[in-house]
Amino acid sequence: MAHPSQLGFQDAASPVMEELLHFHDHALMIVFLISTLVLYIIVAMVSTKLTNKYILDSQEIEVIWTILPAFILVLIALPSLRILYLMDEINDPHLTIKAMGHQWYWSYEYTDYEDLGFDSYMLPTNDLAPGQFRLLEADHRMVIPAESPIRVLVSAEDVLHSWAVPSLGVKMDAVPGRLNQTAFIAARPGVFYGQCSEICGANHSFMPIVVEAVPLQYFEKWSSLMLEDA
Repeated sequence: MAHPSQLGFQDAASPVMEELLHFHDHALMIVFLISTLVLYIIVAMVSTKLTNKYILDSQEIEVIWTILPAFILVLIALPSLRILYLMDEINDPHLTIKAMGHQWYWSYEYTDYEDLGFDSYMLPTNDLAPGQFRLLEADHRMVIPAESPIRVLVSAEDVLHSWAVPSLGVKMDAVPGRLNQTAFIAARPGVFYGQCSEICGANHSFMPIVVEAVPLQYFEKWSSLMLEDA
C-alpha cells in the first residue's frame, strides 16, 4: 500500500514486481552515472578556457562516443526483454478469473467454478470501517490463493478500462470485444489495492480493485461459502 510522500514504488508482492524493481534500480543507476558524466563535462567546459585540439577533432573519441551509448542501450535492453517475456509466461495456472470492466465497477467470474461470480463496487465513505481506505476499498474483494499462479482474463462491457494492481506488477487494458490475459503470483497473503488506470469517464477514479490473497485452505472455505450463497 502506498503512503503519503512516497517517492518509490510500492513493496513488491509478486516475483514479477520484484524483477521490475530490480530493473528500475539498474536503469536508474545507469541514468545517474550518465547524468554525472555529462554534468562534469559541462562544468569543465564552462569553467576553463583551455582547449585541446586532439579532443576537438579526434576519430578515436568519435568512435568511443558512438560505441559506448550503444553498449549502454544493450545493457538496458537485455534485462528489459527478459522481464517482458517473464510477464507473458502463463504456465499451468491454478485459477482463472475473468475481470470485466463496467462504468464504473468491476465484475469477477471464477471460470473454474460452475456459478461463482460477483460485482465489486467501491465502498462509500460513510460505510467505511475503521482502518479501511477511502476510494480504495470495495464491497467484494477478489479473493485468490497465495503462492499460486493466477490467470486473469480482462475485458470491458462498454468503454476502455485498465485492470492494474501496482504491488503485484499487473496492468492489463480492458477493451470491449477483446479478451486480454495476464498472470501473477501473490508471494504472500495480504490485501493489495489498485485502480482503473484508463480514463473511462466521469467516475473513473471510483472503481477500485482489491485483491485479497489468502492461504489455500481459507480460499477453499471462502469459495464453498460463496457457492452456497449463490
